Amino acid sequence: MIFEDLPTTPRSEELIDKAFSRAARAGRAKSGIEAQQSMLLTASNVLSDNLENVVTTWPDFDLVDPFYYELADAIVDVDELRKSLSEVGWASRKTKEIGREYQSRLRTDADTARKHRKQAFARLASVVEEVEEDLLRIGDARDQLKTLPDIDPDEPAIVVAGYPNVGKSTFVNRVTNARHETATYPFTTKGIGVGHLTRDHIRYQLVDTPGLLDRPPEERNEIESQAASALTHLADCVLVFIDASGECGYPLDAQLALYDEIESRFDVPVLSVCNKADRSRDVEADYYVSVTEGEGVEELLEAAVNAIGYEPELPFEG
Repeated sequence: MIFEDLPTTPRSEELIDKAFSRAARAGRAKSGIEAQQSMLLTASNVLSDNLENVVTTWPDFDLVDPFYYELADAIVDVDELRKSLSEVGWASRKTKEIGREYQSRLRTDADTARKHRKQAFARLASVVEEVEEDLLRIGDARDQLKTLPDIDPDEPAIVVAGYPNVGKSTFVNRVTNARHETATYPFTTKGIGVGHLTRDHIRYQLVDTPGLLDRPPEERNEIESQAASALTHLADCVLVFIDASGECGYPLDAQLALYDEIESRFDVPVLSVCNKADRSRDVEADYYVSVTEGEGVEELLEAAVNAIGYEPELPFEG
């Protein structure tokens, strides 16, 4: 996953302490003007390189898959993050520039060189402190985005939707290995479950969506709405589970209204699934299943796979 390996973002105080400590060690290895020059070169390089590393470890958002872009934007505001990355990039260039500027001033007597080196250190520290808020924003974004679900936008995905307690998670857990892949993510307190199954050597992702697609749009907060929108870039097929028995605690007309909303949102096959069909089939649906009893489950999976019609790209044969 593109955000998983982002390194921890250092604080400005950490960077300054690291740069000046290394500079002091470099200075002790020499004497006179050479010591001051070595200290300045070390400090400016450490700061410039570390600040540059903060920027370059992030992916280019212009090249990020729309699914992950919208998820990221829902959580951290990509435009603000980009501004902070730009500011840190400026700081990297500026610290390098200060190092070059003051090197020429150090070609004098030892006392004057020490004075100019201290001035350079003060300016270096000031530049890094200027981007402290940007470093904090980048660090916070990293901490949030690194926990996003590990979903491959290039693999076919079946999104499972519907009101709470209609059997979505039970279905995903039954047909995949999702039990150990369910986690809580920043855009919802309920979490998203991700599981996988293989048909004809093709791996399919099943995405359980509690907290996102289990209630009408007007009841979702802004972040949840954006995350739900991101799923439109991911889904190749949507299964909307409906409980006609009413045991889920939600009226049937509300469940059907949610189905209509989902069908209008997604430009992919959307299949209605009457779960708990062993208790009630009192609704018109595309498929009738009982996940707990194992009835109709394989037929539903086959229908979803056929609806997707995924064909892997084959190597070019000359």
